[in-house]
Amino acid sequence: MPLSDRDRAVLDFESQWPGHSGAKEEALRAELGLTPARYYQLLGRILDSADAVSYDPVLVHRLRRLQVAQERERRSRARILPASAR
Repeated sequence: MPLSDRDRAVLDFESQWPGHSGAKEEALRAELGLTPARYYQLLGRILDSADAVSYDPVLVHRLRRLQVAQERERRSRARILPASAR
């Protein structure tokens, strides 16, 4: 499915705001009309799209690598925690 205008706007926004901060959250609401939770849900879905790779391959591959690293970190922490803390 081709990227929508909103999908492209999300990718463009993310390329301008690579980090996560309070200012980014305010800009999300002002520029895209999205809550941070909804924005990251959409971004995750968009990153799974081949059309997103065609649109901005450098950004999409960087974000995919970050997702994999974050997932590894979560799994690593889960193995360290005692079963009663999970």
